Amino acid sequence: MSRTMTRDLTQGSPMKLVISFAAPLLFGVLFQQLYSFVDTAIVGQYLGAAKLASVGATGSVNFLVIGLCLGFCSGFSIPIAQAFGARDEEELRRCVWHATVLSAAFSAVFALAATLLCRPMLRLMNTPEEILDSSARYISIIFAAIPCCVLYNMASGILRALGDSKTPVFFLVLASLVNIALDLFLIVVCQWDVAGAAIATAVSQLISGLGCVSVMIKRFPILRLSRENRRFSLALARKMLGVGLPMGLQFSITAIGSVVVQWSVNGLGVNAVAAVSAAGKLSAFFACVFDALSSTMATFAGQNIGARKLDRVGQGLRAASILGTIYCLIALGAVLLFARPLLGLFVDGQADPAVTDMGIQFLRTNAAFYIPLLFVNIVRLCIQGMGYTRVAMIAGMFEMVARTAVALLLVPALGFTGACFANPAAWVMADVFLIPCYQRIMSTLRRQMQPTAEPQ
Repeated sequence: MSRTMTRDLTQGSPMKLVISFAAPLLFGVLFQQLYSFVDTAIVGQYLGAAKLASVGATGSVNFLVIGLCLGFCSGFSIPIAQAFGARDEEELRRCVWHATVLSAAFSAVFALAATLLCRPMLRLMNTPEEILDSSARYISIIFAAIPCCVLYNMASGILRALGDSKTPVFFLVLASLVNIALDLFLIVVCQWDVAGAAIATAVSQLISGLGCVSVMIKRFPILRLSRENRRFSLALARKMLGVGLPMGLQFSITAIGSVVVQWSVNGLGVNAVAAVSAAGKLSAFFACVFDALSSTMATFAGQNIGARKLDRVGQGLRAASILGTIYCLIALGAVLLFARPLLGLFVDGQADPAVTDMGIQFLRTNAAFYIPLLFVNIVRLCIQGMGYTRVAMIAGMFEMVARTAVALLLVPALGFTGACFANPAAWVMADVFLIPCYQRIMSTLRRQMQPTAEPQ
């Protein structure tokens, strides 16, 4: 099989493979968070807490819409990884073509609908009136650029399915540097307010997506499509939608709970919104390791299920669990020691002490539950990689229920303290469902296939 530039995860030590595959992914996610960091820091430092709140107020609705698109991209990459693991080149190329067509169609529809509906969605979320216009201006640009976001995530998902975790990282780093430069130029020099931050994000996503596509075309012989490969099949499209739709819905169902939490936080005032925005960016930074390990498990599980090597799936998950747990303890210590100076990157502690204090409370509460978050990520993506995407969708419903219950019950009773427990409650509830499900799925698959034990 012609596999130039690809990587086979069905052979070799699972621990070594998880580390070597996740390392470049982590580097890429860190850079992705870096330009998100800079985005938020520049808005907070140069435009003030109110503008920071206007960007932060869009976070959950952004996750609701963009998450649906990214869920489709992640789902479409699973049949590609499985075809690669099974050494079926023709099926792999057909899956790549159908993923491309479906992603382009969905991104165009979502971009149009979300851009038209962004202001009503923000009003529905109880966004404070003083930041409504800025929030709508920011998120409308982000939504209009959905095709740019999908382009990168679909292309990078295909590359990772083939075992290449380095190429997406290279272009993500390039895009991060472009984003930082554009942030400074458009916000500080051109004074385009929050619109400048949104435009910088959109342009950087376009650059990273085009870069990945160019590499796919030039360096991956396995992806060179014939006319037969480009023949559209309703049967294959339905198969891919059967994987992609539940993953997209899982993202959006999870986001519904976040929207309800954002609605409750918005009702607590601009300071609370700004605190959650700043602390949320820091939490996302600390979660980079979880993102890298989860993406690794999706590809690792997909390839090994395709190769019918079930034992290696469990070995890979065990390796990711050990690495992730060690990291969780280190991250908790860092948050406990350095929460205040880290928040100082986004908020002037002397000018807005209330925002800083609330941000510290939010960040430390979330950090105490990083181990449950680790298992939400790696177990869910492992299950998805095996092809059981509907299970992950149900887990998203558990998260939604937990966040909604906190928003409707704890926030009115405890105020901002209640809001700090929304994410931890969601992570614990999802784990209560996911871990037993993983065990049942593995038992079912053991009965269906002969596991192959490999020497380590």
